[in-house]
Amino acid sequence: MSRINAPHGRVGRPPVTSRTQILTAARRLIDRDGWEKLTIRRLAAEVGIGATTLYHHVQDKEDLLFLLMQEYADQIPHPDLPDEPRDRIIAAITAIHGSLAAWPWAAKVLTADGFLVRLGEKPLWLIETIVVGAIDYGCSPEQALYVVRSLWYYTVGEILVQAHHGRRPTDDGQPANHDPLADILDVSQTPRLAALSGQWPGLVPQDDYRQGLQAFVDGLLAQATAATPPSQAP
Repeated sequence: MSRINAPHGRVGRPPVTSRTQILTAARRLIDRDGWEKLTIRRLAAEVGIGATTLYHHVQDKEDLLFLLMQEYADQIPHPDLPDEPRDRIIAAITAIHGSLAAWPWAAKVLTADGFLVRLGEKPLWLIETIVVGAIDYGCSPEQALYVVRSLWYYTVGEILVQAHHGRRPTDDGQPANHDPLADILDVSQTPRLAALSGQWPGLVPQDDYRQGLQAFVDGLLAQATAATPPSQAP
């Protein structure tokens, strides 16, 4: 039983605060101020209870984030999976990307090693889909894990970059299409970059995760299967 759902106090006494109330308030604080500023004391004030009372439900901030991650991961929808192993891999990692892109702070929390544990049990079938897809394509189990980790880093990195771009202040006195590179580039040292600098701001909104993902998956699979001994090839 989760600590948040576990009864406290005298037998038969209704819980002061529900899991839904606590997690909803935590998400509200994160959306407003960022997950870095989330504390047990601030959360308790948001819920309207004492910090000591909240500690009866969650052990610490790490425990709270773990519960939030599990709740969110459980909502990741099951995508339709194609027959081709390569396409199954793309469908699975795209589903993860689509869910985390709506909650970029979660992607940042999951950058630490051991992210699979934080995801909880239910969404691990998506990771399993990627592993099986890579093996069915011709990768060894070790290579399949490398594919998973590589795709995870690419996906989280893309989410964090896009989230940071979306938070960039627009009232800094510069035109919306201003490229900071143009202020520092030395044409004599970096002529190609200098010629392209004005195009950079317009390209950022056009970043296509899925297009880049397809090329990345093809490269990973080609590299892995090229290194697979003929006896292990499909």
